[in-house]
Amino acid sequence: MDGIKYAVFTDKSLRLLMDGIKYAVFTDKSLRLLGKNQYTSNVESGSTRTEIKHWVELFFGVKVMAMNSHRLPGKGRRMGPIMGHTMHYKRMIITLQPGYSIPPVRKKRT
Repeated sequence: MDGIKYAVFTDKSLRLLMDGIKYAVFTDKSLRLLGKNQYTSNVESGSTRTEIKHWVELFFGVKVMAMNSHRLPGKGRRMGPIMGHTMHYKRMIITLQPGYSIPPVRKKRT
């Protein structure tokens, strides 16, 4: 081989990687970051940067330059007299190398 390293994934590990990214986030800040070639998404709390980087590079065919992550706290939810809370979650900001972009996701029109 030409010195190129290829990631080897089994069906189970591929499924786990696909479950790692939950959904894209579209807030005022994330829309502003799109101009800087940075994409924001919520991921599973147990996902590592390496897993998410491999998944993005494999499925979108892009090169990741940097990744920033932070854990957001859950919110309080009241159900009558009982106070509960939602789970915390992790958000990743993925910076792509110049010249690469992730195609927009199209919604089905009804």
